[in-house]
Amino acid sequence: MRQLVFAAALSALVTTACGPVPDNELIFLDGRATAPAGDSLIAITGSSVPGVLLYDRRTRTIDTLGADELQSPAHIQWAAGRWYVSDVRDGLASIVVLTPAGDVERRIDVDSISGALHQFAVLPDGSIILETRDDRLVAVRAGEISTFALIESSQRTGLLAAAQGGVLHLVPQASITLYNELGKIRWRVPWDWDDSVFITDISVDSKGRPNVLAGREGFDGFMVFGFSPLTGEVVRWREGPSVTFSVDRFGEILPDSASLWLAGVPGG
Repeated sequence: MRQLVFAAALSALVTTACGPVPDNELIFLDGRATAPAGDSLIAITGSSVPGVLLYDRRTRTIDTLGADELQSPAHIQWAAGRWYVSDVRDGLASIVVLTPAGDVERRIDVDSISGALHQFAVLPDGSIILETRDDRLVAVRAGEISTFALIESSQRTGLLAAAQGGVLHLVPQASITLYNELGKIRWRVPWDWDDSVFITDISVDSKGRPNVLAGREGFDGFMVFGFSPLTGEVVRWREGPSVTFSVDRFGEILPDSASLWLAGVPGG
């Protein structure tokens, strides 16, 4: 029932005739990063919603993938003609590979490898990058595991996203680093935010621009920081009352609210 309500909510979104939503790219919905596939498709997961919802910006239609196979999906990425989705089934973490039609190609157990639930990035060669519990990023491919990069230690687990053909990795209270596909550092900027700032999620839009969703303890609202993919410099940021944000065609960050995206849906 919840899946039908969520799908109906997104249908209401894409069929609306007014407001900025259809022309913009959704990057965070209810605190979760979305995932683009080219310039037209946006993949979305939702809490308590099985499967992955695909929003086609050209046709303004919704499709659902993997609803019968995914129990608790969260992070998703399109890579090499496949959807990679983090999932937790019966308490065990895995990455599920779906074909474009939504068929399960394989399920990769990562529970014994990764210390950061739902965090991964897929390189162009199909290697899956994970953060381990011993301060490393590792590459998993064809059943083999190799060290991708050594990372700084932190009391909190990091966040991962594929970016610019490599991997963007955030280590709380340490640094933010963009690695190339060989694990070499392209740029690294220090984490100079105070301890009250917490990161909710990270997304990379269809233009390759990283965006970080953050909050602050005691602050009533959320912020999105847009990073330069070339230098790691924060080039734009915006506050919003909720954890839903989009970007326009110029890359400007636009705060939104759940009520806007769920307009016309009972309980939305």
